[in-house]
Amino acid sequence: MSIGKLAAAAGVNIETIRYYQRRGLLDEPPKPLSGYRHYLPEQVKRLRFIKRAQALGFTLDEVGILL
Repeated sequence: MSIGKLAAAAGVNIETIRYYQRRGLLDEPPKPLSGYRHYLPEQVKRLRFIKRAQALGFTLDEVGILL
């Protein structure tokens, strides 16, 4: 799925996904020759986990340890 579809499915915006990738919380898929990265459905679950953990009061550093 595209980054836009991933964002919509997880209830976050695209910049949040990119930020989590920079922080090492979410893997960035390789860029194929077509130029469009494809995200897996498992990444929706990971994004939802990160957001739930934050809602429970965990910092992103703590979430990184949990992951």
